[in-house]
Amino acid sequence: MIEKNLDFLHVFRGSFQGVLRWPQLDALWQTVRSSPSSEWYLYAVGEPPPVQTANADQVERFIQEVDHLLRREHAEDYCGIVYVDNFQQPSLIKIFDPHNLGTMCGSKGGQLLPAWIISKLKPIDLPPTVPVPQNRRRWWQQLFASHK
Repeated sequence: MIEKNLDFLHVFRGSFQGVLRWPQLDALWQTVRSSPSSEWYLYAVGEPPPVQTANADQVERFIQEVDHLLRREHAEDYCGIVYVDNFQQPSLIKIFDPHNLGTMCGSKGGQLLPAWIISKLKPIDLPPTVPVPQNRRRWWQQLFASHK
């Protein structure tokens, strides 16, 4: 178990590529959809990490909901708030909250954690680096009320 946690941290702290354009995000979502859903853990930083992978419906619902949220709240012609370890064979995707983008640049030396993580490795508990807004907690809890 400890080795898998170290694997998660190793990948989490590794090299990532930014998803700069919305069509790149569409392609990334398609890659996630085309892989077996049983491979993916869905994690909201600040919530307890998942103990099991998500099912196909949960993966699809999460992709639809987070994509809608990102496009609505990050109303730019570029994406730039999603990062992936490998576009062709992703194993970890970091999704930053558009609400906290001002804290990404010039934060007081600390590394801002993503709001949501899609991972093939079981996530460990990561304490949020900024307070998680209550509306985000409610959104996540409603999204996965049946996941528990």
